[in-house]
Amino acid sequence: MNNVILLSFDLEEFDVPEEYGQPLPDEIKFAVSREGLQPILHLLDELNIRATFFTTAHFALHHPALIRAIAQTHEIASHGFYHSSFEVADLQKSRQALEALTDTSIIGFRMARLQKVNDEDIERAGYTYNSSVNPTYLPGRYNNFFQPRTAHYSNHLLNIPVSVTPLLRFPLFWLSFKHLPLSLYQAASACTMQTDRYLSLYFHPWEFADISSFMLPSYIKHRSGLPMLRRLKRYLLWVQKQAAFITYAEFKQRVPC
Repeated sequence: MNNVILLSFDLEEFDVPEEYGQPLPDEIKFAVSREGLQPILHLLDELNIRATFFTTAHFALHHPALIRAIAQTHEIASHGFYHSSFEVADLQKSRQALEALTDTSIIGFRMARLQKVNDEDIERAGYTYNSSVNPTYLPGRYNNFFQPRTAHYSNHLLNIPVSVTPLLRFPLFWLSFKHLPLSLYQAASACTMQTDRYLSLYFHPWEFADISSFMLPSYIKHRSGLPMLRRLKRYLLWVQKQAAFITYAEFKQRVPC
């Protein structure tokens, strides 16, 4: 397999401030995500890149025309029904809602905040791949350091973890992208891709909106909005020379059970 990039965005209600004691009405949660989504879509179109949008059914049902438009070019996958709550029944409900909305098959799932979810439940709900594991240790969130680092099957379900570097398992997720010098993030990307032949990366549309007015730690608000968009464009132009962009569904087809 030639080197490939799996670029994804978790399209969800912007509920991060609620973790820090700032409740928000749904209209604000939706508006912030929409604000950041539009420049992302323009950038992907400009660079001719297809991505996977892990979308909550709650967001999709409030923006049906937008989700249908995204599905014309990109892959839509499930991010659960709501971002702030979860029941096992939501696995099937979110898939069915997204399928009815987009008239496409929804085969992928990612759990909100990468929380633990049972592979058997995901497979029973009709999915064929799961991208809910960041195989590293993140204080206060999860310890997956000894979980498999690369794509692997659990029964018939393909698990596609978020990319981390070999050995040290330094995570190549959105927070490290925000804070590392770009040259260092590129070096970590190149090292990981050389070993694994692919990268699995994810961001959130709300990172590309101006979130400076919200009660959030500075490490989350750092480089939000236009600076984040400019940084992502520089990175995508660089990595585009190293590998081809494909969706998670296309990657699934390349990894036989």
